Amino acid sequence: MQGLRWLQMSDDEIADFLGRGGTGVLSFATGSDEPPVSIPVSYGYNADEKLLYYQLSTPEDSRKSDLIDQPVSFVVYGRSDGKWESVIATGTLDDIEDKPYESSAVQGMWAIEIPHVDIFERPRDEVTFHFFSHDPDTLTGRKEVPSRS
Repeated sequence: MQGLRWLQMSDDEIADFLGRGGTGVLSFATGSDEPPVSIPVSYGYNADEKLLYYQLSTPEDSRKSDLIDQPVSFVVYGRSDGKWESVIATGTLDDIEDKPYESSAVQGMWAIEIPHVDIFERPRDEVTFHFFSHDPDTLTGRKEVPSRS
């Protein structure tokens, strides 16, 4: 990656990049003497609501349930038109399971598609999932700009 320059992405570029949906890494804050807990997740993005959505498996023996209320960072990256792009969002998750159907968070979730990723040792219909929204406190993106020769 030598010789590459990076530029900040505009809000429209970030929305376009996130709007493709896909996978990223969601990291939960832990105690100051522990590393964050990072997990790969699939996500969707509603540009109208400016909300990220995650469908997280929450088995009873999972540490995730204890971390849901902690601050998070979410990182997604990939190549578009042969150039690297990345977006980082920070903030907290909001469990939308108990929100009224008419709420903007629930309606926003139905307007997007969250990719399904099968990484479980049992059939997907036997896995318990919860839906969360993420209204980022910060949302930044960078894109690669090849250097001039």
